[in-house]
Amino acid sequence: MDRSKVLLEKKLLWAIRLMDMAVPAATAWIAIMAWQPEHFWLFESQYLLAMAASALLVGNVFAALGLYTIRTLSNVPGQMGRVALGWTGVVAVLLLAAFAAKVSNNFPRSWSILWYFWSLGGFIAVRFVVFALLSRWIETGRLTRNLAVVGAGPHGRRLIEHLRQQASNDWHIVGIWDERAVRPIAPVDGIPVRGTVDDLIAYAREHSLDQIVVALPWAAELRVMKVLKKLWELPIDIRLAPDMIGFSLAHCSYSDLGSVPVLNVFDRPLSAEKLMLKRLEDITLGLLMLVAFSPVMLLTALAVKLDSKGPILFRQTRYGFNNQRIDVWKFRSMYVEASRETAMRQATQDDPRVTRVGRFIRRTSIDELPQIFNVLSGVMSVVGPRPHTIGTKADNILFEEAVAEYAGRHRVKPGLTGWAQVNGWRGETDTIEKIQRRVDHDLYYIENWSLFLDLKIVLMTVFTVLRGKNAY
Repeated sequence: MDRSKVLLEKKLLWAIRLMDMAVPAATAWIAIMAWQPEHFWLFESQYLLAMAASALLVGNVFAALGLYTIRTLSNVPGQMGRVALGWTGVVAVLLLAAFAAKVSNNFPRSWSILWYFWSLGGFIAVRFVVFALLSRWIETGRLTRNLAVVGAGPHGRRLIEHLRQQASNDWHIVGIWDERAVRPIAPVDGIPVRGTVDDLIAYAREHSLDQIVVALPWAAELRVMKVLKKLWELPIDIRLAPDMIGFSLAHCSYSDLGSVPVLNVFDRPLSAEKLMLKRLEDITLGLLMLVAFSPVMLLTALAVKLDSKGPILFRQTRYGFNNQRIDVWKFRSMYVEASRETAMRQATQDDPRVTRVGRFIRRTSIDELPQIFNVLSGVMSVVGPRPHTIGTKADNILFEEAVAEYAGRHRVKPGLTGWAQVNGWRGETDTIEKIQRRVDHDLYYIENWSLFLDLKIVLMTVFTVLRGKNAY
């Protein structure tokens, strides 16, 4: 799903969660008004505490019961049992807590009964409203998810036929890819065969894809592994369809595609919830950095302008998320005649292309500060693999050719700083060993991401910059 759809879905799910949390509070007020209207504005502390506790419990219990997914919310009858179970459990916990605190007598029985049933009705009403909204958005394509199928043979055909029979239309099959498609292959059930797996990788760079399902016979182990190895570098959920539709994948990590169980091979490096958390982190840290470093940036701009002729800022095209090209901004640190949009040669120690001011701002990483605007615009993160200049080489070999896993570092947004940089792999990468070590650290970061790790890297960056090692 493209970023606009992901953001829309996440906003919708959080809005539903907040509505659920608001239901117990709202119905508590209504029940008080119905039971003792003269106390409507004079809530006692125990009622306020019950409202707050119920709201927090509802949000977490309903989430644990899997009630905040598009698939679940699209099936109103299927939610009723879990909603009733979850709310009953919340009330039971509150009653036990009130009994243990010896305040249960402060809550009239009539008020408690009204609160329970009116809240239950409120949860159900929310789901009918959400169902109507989801149905409309799925029908118009606002929440439709794009699916690619690998395999134009019998397994792929059977998978497509089965999906076409499903009542739900929230999946859209955008095309089929097959290793044999070096020659034209006829469409399958009206769905075009768009090319080979390599063509699929190129397609995924330019179009919105939510999931790729590999529908190949499992007996063709080498063929399957070759395909999966190629697809690994994409920041997309990769699934393996079973040989037999409906085959039980007990004891395996699997998910459902319609009613088809598919084996989970690769997941996106960061789930939608983690992406949202990381984006909030980027906005918060980015704004704080902008405020803190604004005086430094103004002085640097003046120094660059006075030191040598040319523009203050330098724009360079680099690889970003999903191997897409992005424009990265820096303070100009080289003489204008030596600056190129895509520099093929990295800066080296005592590089004659670097200006007097440039040496200082490169050593202190001040030249990177304009990338705060890249972070705020959403094309970069505060922490992530550092974006490399397109066409740079190690031992006269392109980075992507020198290290097989190189493209895997583009499964997340590039960052102002990263795990490789704070572990000593900062600066020039003139040998294959150096770029291999940097990629290894970047992949470790992607596979072990957490908010704590990001904050740790930010703090380590301060000491790394102060040392100025390998920065020139």
